[in-house]
Amino acid sequence: MSDDRVTPPIHALPDGEAEIAVVLRLPWEDVARLGQEAGRLAAQMQRPVTLDEAVSHRLRSAAHAKPATQQPSAVAAASVSALPPRPAAPAEQARQAIDRINGSA
Repeated sequence: MSDDRVTPPIHALPDGEAEIAVVLRLPWEDVARLGQEAGRLAAQMQRPVTLDEAVSHRLRSAAHAKPATQQPSAVAAASVSALPPRPAAPAEQARQAIDRINGSA
């Protein structure tokens, strides 16, 4: 039996943090929420912020706000709150999410 999962490399950074490259599969609504989070973070930091930075910030906030006894998957799930499901087709959901990210919704 083959296991396609590979442990991502972890790199130590000069500032004392660690870098782990991961691939996330998210619903478009969650991507839109991350775009909104990046916008809020950019306004707070007075500079452009990538979705990577928004995800890192959200995960840090969730990890520090939750009790240590909580399951890691629950922390990750709580880090991005999903919008209520919509009856729209996937292509329409994608367009709506992109519009929200771009601020034109």
